[in-house]
Amino acid sequence: MSLDGIFRPRSVAVLGASRRVGAIGREVVANIIRGGFHGPVFPVNNRANVVLSVRSYKSIAAVPEGVDLAVVVVPASSAVRAAEECGKRGVKGLVIITAGFREIGGAGITRESKLLAIGQRYGMRIIGPNCMGIINTEPGVMLNASFATASPGPGPVAVVSQSGALGESILADAATHGLGVAMFASIGNHVDVTAADLIEYWEHCDHVRVILLYIESFGDPDKFVEVARRVSVTKPIIAVKSGRSAAGAQAAGSHTGTVAGADIAADTMLQQCGVLRVNSFREMFALAATLVAQPMPHGDRVAVVTNAGGPGILATDALSGLGLEMARLSKGTQKALRDRLPPEVSVVNPVDLVASADAERYSFALRQVLRDRGVDSLIVLFVSPIMIDAASVAQAIVEQVGGKGKPVLACIMGRRRGDEAVALLKANGIPVFRFPEDAARTLSLLSQRREILAREPGRIPVFKADRTAAAKLLRAASGWIDAETAEQVLVLYGILFAPSRRVNSMSAARRAAEELGFPIVLKAEAPGLLHKSDYRAVVVGLRTAAEVEDAARDILSRLQKFRGLRLQVQAQAHGHREVLLGMTRDERYGPLYALGLGGTFVEILKDVAVRVAPLDHKHPAEMLAALKGSAVLGEFRGEPAVDTRGAEQSILRLQQLVTDFPEIQEVEINPFILGARGVKSMAVDARLRIVER
Repeated sequence: MSLDGIFRPRSVAVLGASRRVGAIGREVVANIIRGGFHGPVFPVNNRANVVLSVRSYKSIAAVPEGVDLAVVVVPASSAVRAAEECGKRGVKGLVIITAGFREIGGAGITRESKLLAIGQRYGMRIIGPNCMGIINTEPGVMLNASFATASPGPGPVAVVSQSGALGESILADAATHGLGVAMFASIGNHVDVTAADLIEYWEHCDHVRVILLYIESFGDPDKFVEVARRVSVTKPIIAVKSGRSAAGAQAAGSHTGTVAGADIAADTMLQQCGVLRVNSFREMFALAATLVAQPMPHGDRVAVVTNAGGPGILATDALSGLGLEMARLSKGTQKALRDRLPPEVSVVNPVDLVASADAERYSFALRQVLRDRGVDSLIVLFVSPIMIDAASVAQAIVEQVGGKGKPVLACIMGRRRGDEAVALLKANGIPVFRFPEDAARTLSLLSQRREILAREPGRIPVFKADRTAAAKLLRAASGWIDAETAEQVLVLYGILFAPSRRVNSMSAARRAAEELGFPIVLKAEAPGLLHKSDYRAVVVGLRTAAEVEDAARDILSRLQKFRGLRLQVQAQAHGHREVLLGMTRDERYGPLYALGLGGTFVEILKDVAVRVAPLDHKHPAEMLAALKGSAVLGEFRGEPAVDTRGAEQSILRLQQLVTDFPEIQEVEINPFILGARGVKSMAVDARLRIVER
């Protein structure tokens, strides 16, 4: 359903319009009039005939013309009735500024559910409640249906803010950064229209080039993923997502649940959607201004030109720490610089023009560096000494960087005519930063954007699996199922396990070991015995029948307090590294898949990559490559490199199982033993939890 009724209405009514100075109902009417809205505005106030020199009406039913958009500012107790009257009147969209809904609990939740039902019944789209309003600066509309004090100019940026107060700050800061705003929406409780709906709407607005989000929750995560993944390919989406703290995380019964926290889920979901998550509004506006005015880099090679050594070093450290590469200037570039510039100038990257550098020296150096084919982007630093003003250097920068097809960012740290320099650079589309580290961070985000655009869509593989047999095994299951059943279910989906037998006595353990062949691993199994290593319930490397009997005797004696205790006799897997494969189902984000370095230290190291569903065929390899310890999967200290394909295939098979059975809440395969090339990789332990029915 289109949002044109909200953002491009032919007429607007304000329910709760007020004559009282300072009242929100008065400010909304004033903003609509002051903003130059191209259609009629109808204040609705049952106790006044005129509001701000505009005729007022007793009710929406009394308005003589059709109304596309109604802005609701009446008290919460009257808002539901007002929405119903708007529906009967044929209103197409509501912006409900009034608070007192879901955020207060109890009666507020009931009111909100009634609002949604009314909107659905009459086909009205609803923004809010508990929001600041909406803005559209299109020349043919010019609608400011909000109580914001900031009045943004038109431009290529669209903004979503879940917070009204922060929305006000965003609008003010956008103006400070020279960013014009095409459309703005404060969505509050997002009872109907969500960030995903707005992204989808702006997908088809040609004048919207960059989308900015401040969000606290995603509403419908599945829809957000679908829409953001599609739109981010053509329009950059930048997000500040609050809620990084793990304070509200729930305890989990598996390592996977422990390491796959809520913020990790949000972070990876945004990453997989192609959304650029930033840490602050300062980063958001800097990146937005750069994306609007600068080209994308072709690579990660950055050059730095400075007139002071300290800032050049800071920039170099920041760039290297963010994974960007300091460009190696060609011999030709270095010779050209050396031949023309004073001998004390450093002609390697960073190029230090020293304190005496004036506009002419900057002009020559920038021209040479930008010509270098080994340079993908450039940071220009200037600290003005007493004898050289920043404005003349800024003019030199403007004259040299245009049309080169490479992003250029500036950092002006000098005071003499510094404000003029900053204004001149911004006016010519060159982002300006106070400190080198901020410029480096923006370039790193540009690099992320380039990688997003370069990634080709993957496919979701489908494997042969015995779904019917798995369903029989899971039918009567609840909670953490026994290890044998978990293993059987996973095997039915093609995940390979080391051969094993389950027994109840020492003698049976001995016979099973002789059948399987040595070496043997002996494990205890019992309900409630989740982390076996905590109870010394796993013994590896048993090479004789006598060793198996001794280990079995010890385990059965020590762990007899566990009811249903039995032994698993397992052939020892031949491999070289251990990894973890897992899934935990988050109520907000759906299945979260984890792949990382496994074994008993997983919770301490927490070197695990997490992705949200769906995983395509490229994701598992990318997850392994993202591990801090990924190098240990290669050849080192006499150990061969391991073949990771078994783990990559297994987590995709796990995804198919979880998709087929939504009642599966958690799965963990740990350890999964990786063999060298030519040696089969296989699982040796697994846990699986079914949601309580």
